[in-house]
Amino acid sequence: MSTLRKVNELGQSIWLDNLSRTLLREGGLQNLIEVDGISGVTSNPSIFQKALEDSAYYRDDLARLKATEPDAERRYEALVIPDIQAACDLLQATFEHTHGDDGYVSLEVSPRLAHDSDGTMTAARRLAAAVNRPNLLIKIPATPAGIIAFEQLVSEGYSINITLLFSLRQTVRIFEAYIRGLKQRQAQGGALNNIKTVASLFLSRVDTLVDQRLSTLNSDAAQALQGHAALSIAKLAYQRYLDLFHSPLFAELAAAGARPQYLLWASTGTKNPAYSDVKYLEPLIGKETINTVPDATLSAFRQHGKAASTLSDGIGDAEADYRALETLGLDLNEIGDTLQNDGLKLFADAYEKLLASS
Repeated sequence: MSTLRKVNELGQSIWLDNLSRTLLREGGLQNLIEVDGISGVTSNPSIFQKALEDSAYYRDDLARLKATEPDAERRYEALVIPDIQAACDLLQATFEHTHGDDGYVSLEVSPRLAHDSDGTMTAARRLAAAVNRPNLLIKIPATPAGIIAFEQLVSEGYSINITLLFSLRQTVRIFEAYIRGLKQRQAQGGALNNIKTVASLFLSRVDTLVDQRLSTLNSDAAQALQGHAALSIAKLAYQRYLDLFHSPLFAELAAAGARPQYLLWASTGTKNPAYSDVKYLEPLIGKETINTVPDATLSAFRQHGKAASTLSDGIGDAEADYRALETLGLDLNEIGDTLQNDGLKLFADAYEKLLASS
């Protein structure tokens, strides 16, 4: 059995953080589903920018669209929506087998709308209608405007991947917004059992910035904490998840069919070569979670990763590391906000480059 399938048996879904027509048309995604049990796909502007640059399968459609569609955003959507639909179709069996708990594909709204709640909601509704697949997650950044849009869209019954989370505070706010949206929908008489949301917590970028700040402190205590921040935040976020979604606070909504909002580990490719190339996989395997993995990290875990239930191990150490970082003067909430702004800029830059080339 594939090591990745063993992770699935432990209750964690492994999704692919990549999508392109090459993967779709040459059978790469189908093979990952069949052999490794890959059960979802995430995409973003950076991924599609690379896909359009690297894959020849877009050229004819792009030439046709440039001759017939003057709007660059509409050209981009016309190129990628068929890819999203094809991936959804490949994962439809997973979606059905898990009764709608897995088998999803994410499509992000325009980064231009990150601070526009009304625009985000309009785009989300339009994209969901255009893709027209039950296993689509509309991807929305967790900005203040994005949270407003997220809560309203949940109340309308949409399934959402709320993304660009980098701190405990941001994550808990998303959990709370999800519950408010569910309660609004319940009060309106709407069904809760057809809604799926995930909260995408980014990891390696946290360590990159925290390690940079720790390196300026020139102390043994600071050096000892390098590489600890992201895993501490992730493990503590999972404890918050358990405290909220497996408690009487959520029991009434669960009885009405509501699903917990799973944590999704994102940015799980190791950026520091001094760290293990499966650093953000092996210690974070646990029930009711998702890890979306880039190709290189997927390959590394397939070759030498160990599948074991680890997510609830070392919670005391995670709490101690978190407190120690704060004692050294690192404001992890401020760091999370900084990283979210940086992430928005990265996606916006990739999106503008994508539009310029499409």
